[in-house]
Amino acid sequence: MSDNPFGGMFNDIFSLLGQQGPDAWFTTATQLALNIARGTDGDPNPLPIERQRLEELAPLVGRHVDALLGVSLDASVTAVNRSALTTAALAQWRPLMEPLVAGSTQGLEVDTTDNPMIAQMAATLGPLFAGFQMGSVAGHFSERAWSLAALPLPRLDHERLLVVNNLKSFAESWSLESDEVYVFALAQEFLASLVLTQPGTGDALRALLIDAVREATSAQGDLLQRLQGMVNPEDLNELMNNPESLLDAIEMPDETDATRAINAAASVLLAFFDAAAREITESILGPRPTLVEAHRRHRRSDARGEDAAAALFGISTQGAHHDAAAAFVETLQAQYTLRVFDALLRVDGLPSVHELDHPADWYERVTSSPLA
Repeated sequence: MSDNPFGGMFNDIFSLLGQQGPDAWFTTATQLALNIARGTDGDPNPLPIERQRLEELAPLVGRHVDALLGVSLDASVTAVNRSALTTAALAQWRPLMEPLVAGSTQGLEVDTTDNPMIAQMAATLGPLFAGFQMGSVAGHFSERAWSLAALPLPRLDHERLLVVNNLKSFAESWSLESDEVYVFALAQEFLASLVLTQPGTGDALRALLIDAVREATSAQGDLLQRLQGMVNPEDLNELMNNPESLLDAIEMPDETDATRAINAAASVLLAFFDAAAREITESILGPRPTLVEAHRRHRRSDARGEDAAAALFGISTQGAHHDAAAAFVETLQAQYTLRVFDALLRVDGLPSVHELDHPADWYERVTSSPLA
């Protein structure tokens, strides 16, 4: 009688992952993510005329970003399809996801004496499940995200990618001019790239994410319960054929000091990117109230991919803290202009939970800082 109670299919999985080595989970994530990102339309490349228009507008937007934050920005941008954004997201998220994957089998008390196959299953399916989860999230993230600016995480490089077809779909659904959407998205992405690649800001975010990712990992539930739900070949087959179901399985952790801290920082970053993008767009094209309202609704509705991606890192893209962040930015913008947010380029620039509701305290701290 075979020692494997789960049949040949699981033997194939174990054999495959054993051959692929410790990075098998990331290979799984990449393959699944790209399959989702290609979608039903095959994920076409942006039209040359749209790519050219984006590149024409980029230097103009870049000069406004330079003037706002007092820096010299290389205003380069690449027009891409969903698959390219998915690949970039996976590369950016991988270092932050490593603790989740490494912890996917920690704490399991498995008796390997009578059935070593159980231990092999736990060691194999834990990372495999994490790969499924990350791949599903990354693929669905790019379905409607404009750029990596949708999620304020530390970046490894200055590469700026915009999914032109997603921008076109947004413009058409709201009867907006392409140029106004391009200018707004370029400003968002330039600002996010500038802030999130700063060594000090990146280190500060990573420090907050250490505990937040740990909380997010715990929120995903007990691994043994998940494995028990996957030992039926029919269940695993359904999971493979319907990776979107993994989005429903991703849970936000309970509110803790760690999640409150990362949400305070992330929500203010997003609010600043949006406020500055609006200001730059208006400076170039004049008031655009329909664009502002359309983007607000876009951010707050039907954003399962972005929401699930954020939840992997303990971040909530919805909730009252985003209203508080918008008020935080509006208050400081009215009193001191958006130039005050050049503090976000420094290691001590991110707001605390207390400061989210008390912007004057943040202003006092960052303006009196030795790093100012």
